[in-house]
Amino acid sequence: MSATLILIIIAGYFGLLLLISNIVSKNTSDESYYTGDRKSPWQIVAFGMIGAVLSGVTFVSIPGMVGNNYFYYLQFVFGNVVGYVFITYVLVPIYYDLKLVSIYTYLETRFGAKTYKTGSMFFLISQSFGAALRLMLAAKILQYAVFDAFDIPFYVTVILILVLIWLYTNKSGIKTIVWTDTLQTFFLLLAVFVSIYVVKTSLNLNVSETITAVTDHEYFKIFDWDSHSGNNFFKQFISGMLIAVAMVGLDQNMMQKTLTCKNKKEAQKNILTFSIFLAIAQFLFLGLGVMLYLYAEQMGISLEIENGQFINTDNLFPMLSLNHFGMIAGISFILGITAASFSSADSALTALTTSFTHDFLNIQTKSAKKKLQLKNRTLFGFSAFIFLIIMLFSESKGDVISTIFKVAGYTYGPLLGLYMMGIFTKVNVYDRAVPYICIAMPLVTYFLNYAFIEWYNFDFGFMNIFVNAALTVICLLFAKKKVI
Repeated sequence: MSATLILIIIAGYFGLLLLISNIVSKNTSDESYYTGDRKSPWQIVAFGMIGAVLSGVTFVSIPGMVGNNYFYYLQFVFGNVVGYVFITYVLVPIYYDLKLVSIYTYLETRFGAKTYKTGSMFFLISQSFGAALRLMLAAKILQYAVFDAFDIPFYVTVILILVLIWLYTNKSGIKTIVWTDTLQTFFLLLAVFVSIYVVKTSLNLNVSETITAVTDHEYFKIFDWDSHSGNNFFKQFISGMLIAVAMVGLDQNMMQKTLTCKNKKEAQKNILTFSIFLAIAQFLFLGLGVMLYLYAEQMGISLEIENGQFINTDNLFPMLSLNHFGMIAGISFILGITAASFSSADSALTALTTSFTHDFLNIQTKSAKKKLQLKNRTLFGFSAFIFLIIMLFSESKGDVISTIFKVAGYTYGPLLGLYMMGIFTKVNVYDRAVPYICIAMPLVTYFLNYAFIEWYNFDFGFMNIFVNAALTVICLLFAKKKVI
C-alpha cells in the first residue's frame, strides 16, 4: 500500500474525530471534561469501552501470541467475566452512592488522606505505563506503514499522535471520548472481520470449514493444568478475575466512562453488556490468530523463530495485513490500528488529568479560569511523561500485552488490597503506614516470584497480582488501629 494513501486515510479519520468533538463540545460546562455531565447513553458507553479495553495491544498482540501460547489466554478471559460481575454489583453502587468523580476518594472516606493519595498515585503510575506501552505499539505500526516512507523519526510520530489527541479531547474530555470511542470500536472490530474474511477466502474455506480449521488446529488448546506453568488454568482464571477488577473497576480511566451514565442501574447494564461482548471479541481475536498462522504456513511465508518459539509475534498481523491481504484489508487494518492508538491514549490522558487535578490539586475548589489552567498544564505534563516512557521502551521486543499485565500485577496489587480491605472488613488502619506498605509489597512480590522460579521452577505468572494484594492485606492487618 502507498504510504501517501495511508496518510490520507489517517487524515480523513482524524477529521471525523474533530467533527464529532465539535458537535459534542457544544453546551459544555466546567465539569463536562470530567463527568460528561452524567448524561451518556449506557449503550454507547458499553460499546465504546470495548475498544478502549482492547486497544492496539489486543489488536495485534493476541492474534500473534497464539503461536506460542495457544488459546490459553481464554482462561484469563473467563476470569475477566467473573471480575466484571463483581464490578457491576459491588463497586459501581459504591461509586454512585458516594457521587464520586475520582474513584480514589473512596479511600479517603474509608482510611484517610494518606491512603487516598497513595491509591491515586499507584493509579497514576499504572495508567501512565499501560497507556504508554499501548500507544507505543500502535505508533510503531504507523511508523512502519507510513512515516518511515517520509523519513520521519519515530519520536516525531509519537509527538504527532499526542498533539492530535489533545486537539479533539482538550475542550470536553470524557464527554467527547464516550462518543469517539464508539467510532473507534467500530473500526477496530471491522478490521478483524475483514481480515477473517480475507484469510477464509484466500484459503478457499466456507464458514463451517473455517470454524473446523480453527478448532481442529494444534493451537486450539484452551486449558493448561500444569501447576508449574505460568499458563496454568487456576493462575490464569484467578488473575483474570483480579486484573479485571483492578484494571477496570479500580481504574479511573474505565470507571470515569461508566460514571458518565445517567444512574447506577444504567451503569450496571453498561458493565454487564460490555463484558459479554468483550469476551466474544477476544475469542474472535484468538481465532484470527490461528487463521493468520494457517495463512502464513499455506502461503510459504517464513516467520522468525528462536529456541523453538516465534519471536516478534506482534509483527505478524501488521505484516500480513499490509503486505499480503490486499488494499481493502490493508485500509481496514490501518483504520483499526489508528482507532486503537487514539482510543487507548485519549481516555488514559483524560483519566490521568482527572485523577491528578482532583486528588492532588483540589481543582474542584478553584475558579473557572484556574481550573482551565491546571487542567491544561496537567494534560501537557502527562503527555510528556507518556512520551518519555515510550522512548524508554521503544526498543523492546515480544508481545506487549504480557508485559502490560505483568506490570499491572505489581502496580495494581496494592490498590486491589486496599479496596478489598475497605469493602470486606471494618478494620481501621494507621493511615500513615499505608504508603510504606504499598511501596514495599510490589518489591516483595517481585523477589518472591524470582525465588520461586529459581528454587521450585514455579512461576506466579499473572498471579503476581493475587500475591501482591494478599501481602498488602496481611500487612494492613498488622497496621490496624487498636480498639480502646
